[in-house]
Amino acid sequence: MEASSQTPRRSPTAEAFLDAAERLLVEVSHAGITTRRVAAEARANQGLVHYYFGSIDELFVQVLERFTERLVARQREMYATDAPFIENWRTAWRFQEEDLEAGYSKIWMELQALSWSRPDLRPRIAQVNAEWRAVLREAYERAAEDYGLGDEFPVDALVAMTMTFGQGFALERLEGIDEGHGEMLDWIEHWLESLEERSTP
Repeated sequence: MEASSQTPRRSPTAEAFLDAAERLLVEVSHAGITTRRVAAEARANQGLVHYYFGSIDELFVQVLERFTERLVARQREMYATDAPFIENWRTAWRFQEEDLEAGYSKIWMELQALSWSRPDLRPRIAQVNAEWRAVLREAYERAAEDYGLGDEFPVDALVAMTMTFGQGFALERLEGIDEGHGEMLDWIEHWLESLEERSTP
């Protein structure tokens, strides 16, 4: 599902709370963030956190949703170009590095962990996952046609593999682990190069 273009316009104060919570989620665990701390970071009245969001957890989820909306729009814009898929793949992995640096991966992991003990949040987190899968599915369907893959590599299997691979990559990087990552990306790069050569008239 595409990220919503119907996102309601928020007040400047609500945006300030989202900005503050985003910074704090990058810096510390969600468990260490209180409404008082968010309000201090946003330089706003503490009671307004509940006025605008109802709960601190709702604020956190909206942080993830807002961040995701920005990145999904960026990704769709990239895939909408006429660049060969291999070039888009390279760009996507540069984005992956940028998103790690910007803290998006950490926020997504934080909110997934929160949803493990908060079943009411799981559909919202699952929707974030679904939005990324939709972007990949569209890109891979086009690539499969361009490369003439047919049934050799089912698109849904490639999407699932990329999602689990991408999240595992981010998780290990957040833990300071990069063993084998370069070799894995090199292997994928060589495979895509072979597909490019095979599909070039």
